[in-house]
This record gives sequence, structure tokens and C-alpha cells, in this order.
Amino acid sequence: MSSTLLVLNEVAVAPGRLDQVLAEWNRLHQKEPVAGRALYVSVDDGNVLEITPVKELSELDGLNAGWKQLWEAVSADLVTDFRRHLLEFVEAPKDTADPLPQTPYVQLRYIEVKPREYAAYREWRENTIFDVVRRAEEVQTFLAYHSLISSQPGVMFVSGFEVEPAAYQAVFTSPEYQEIVRQAGDRYIVGGESGLYTRVYKRADV
Repeated sequence: MSSTLLVLNEVAVAPGRLDQVLAEWNRLHQKEPVAGRALYVSVDDGNVLEITPVKELSELDGLNAGWKQLWEAVSADLVTDFRRHLLEFVEAPKDTADPLPQTPYVQLRYIEVKPREYAAYREWRENTIFDVVRRAEEVQTFLAYHSLISSQPGVMFVSGFEVEPAAYQAVFTSPEYQEIVRQAGDRYIVGGESGLYTRVYKRADV
């Protein structure tokens, strides 16, 4: 079953230093293991993303201690500071038996929903976004979260897949789904269609 809470921890790495950063990050994971935690690399720009499933907020103290060790180990090889987000589970159109998708790829799909439209948006997405996702064989896992603590508040979908990214992306570039994006932009998304953020990552710790 998907995790109640997720912590996203992302950073941009200096050119030519990705392998070294991943090696150090994996070494620290092995030293202080957390069940279900995984590392990914963005297929777009090489950013490294850590996703950690959390059951209780009290676990954040332990994670913070590990982040301090990580900073000491890799900060010289980074070009940005770490960007962290705490997400709370809402629902799972396509659930997983594990805290996180176990697929080779994940995609993060983010929007900020207008607060006054949030209840209507929840109802609307059940018959639009979730209907497409449930019918798409390319999408193996699709989890809906909402920001609990974040500088980027809003709805975050965590989607898992194993096909090539181009085949997966075809689900969301179809005329049917583009009409869904248009509808969402017109009514629900802060900033309109341009407020939709998507990023694909490949698992890096297997």
C-alpha cells in the first residue's frame, strides 16, 4: 500500500559529478537504511531525486540527521541547495503494494489548484484524469498526494511505469488528455495550463 507521507528531496549536480554523488548517496542509504526509500535521476537534466516514504512525522528527525551527513559528503559537487517537500496521501487510482512504485521510472505531475475550486476539482479529476490513467496499460501506478509542507504547494501525482518514456508520455499527449489539460487550465490550475509541471526520473539505486 502506498505511503501515507512522502518526502521529496531533489538537487542539481555539477557537470561530471553525478556518479560520485550517487555513490556517496547510496553509501549513506546503506549505512542508515529506510524501508522503501529510493534514488532517481531526472531524464531531462540529471537532477537527483530522493523519495522517502514516511509513516509518522516523528521520523523527520532521523531523516534530518541523515541529510546533514549527505550535505557534508556531497555539497562540493552540487550547483543548487536541496529542495524538499513533504506530501500527504490523498487517494490512489492505481495503487501499489509497496510504499513507492517499484518501477524503473517515475513521473511527478504537479499543479497548484485554486483553493475555492479544490472540492470541484477532486470530483472532476475522478471522471477525467483518473479515468484515462485507469485505462492506460502504460501507467502501472498512479498516486495522488497533496503538499503538507512545501515551497511549491499543491497537488502532486506520483506515477510509476516501465515502458520507454516516449510510450508513456503518449498517454498524456493524446488529444483526449490534451482536452483534459485545457479544461483544468481554464478552471482549476493557478496560472492556467502553464502551471502544469511534469518531470520523469529513472531509478538509480537498483
